[in-house]
Amino acid sequence: MTEASARPNDLRPILDRFVTACEQDDRVVAAFLGGSHGRGEADAYSDVDLCVIAKDAAYEALVGDRAGFVGRLGTPLFFEDFGFAGLVFFILADGTEGELFFGSEGRLEELEPGPTIRTLFDPGGILETFAFAEERTDPAEQHEVLRQNLAWFWHELSHFIAAIGRGELWWAAGQLESLRGHCVNLVRIEHGAFAGEEPYEKLDRTIELAALSPIAESFVPMEQDALLRAARELVRFYTEKAPGIAEANGATYPLELEDLMVKRLDDLVG
Repeated sequence: MTEASARPNDLRPILDRFVTACEQDDRVVAAFLGGSHGRGEADAYSDVDLCVIAKDAAYEALVGDRAGFVGRLGTPLFFEDFGFAGLVFFILADGTEGELFFGSEGRLEELEPGPTIRTLFDPGGILETFAFAEERTDPAEQHEVLRQNLAWFWHELSHFIAAIGRGELWWAAGQLESLRGHCVNLVRIEHGAFAGEEPYEKLDRTIELAALSPIAESFVPMEQDALLRAARELVRFYTEKAPGIAEANGATYPLELEDLMVKRLDDLVG
């Protein structure tokens, strides 16, 4: 591994450039380091979570100039917001990988970096007395994730059945992965953990692995019989858990849809 391809062990160069960029930009009133580095819990694989606080009147302009701001930190090889407002992900040519959050002076409460941060720039002292809350899971957002999960699992199973019926094993394997992801998110919801578009993210540190062992059995070779067995195991796992989780969270479980799709799968196997 070349020096440029590795994540830098010494954060001082990137933090020095970040502070300098903040000092030279009159739109910026404060900045801090968050995430695992801010908490002092980072390892060799941790990225850098930076946050810049803008004057209220300058927030939109600073967000609009985020490519230029990141360019002051180094040469970006990767720069993407993935549709998130006020956030960019970047990888610099020196190997630094991170996320840059944008906040507004009058709306600090909208940021959720957790209570432990490392202040890097704060000439006006606005961060000295402000206590950031722990990152929270939005109940309404999670309820919508569950609603989608309860419907989409069966939609994905319908595609899986069609793929197997046509002998299209690549498609079937892809649909099996979707079914598996829905099962993982269901376990996340059951344990009160955040569920969303990346079901596997930090999963090993979030959920007891014993709860995931039935799902692990669904990683199989791309062979028709193996894929079918895996799908049936995921359906069994899902139908045992989903109705109770739906009831506990005030969601409606589609029992008739389950009956229809399970019969289709049974007919296919038969």
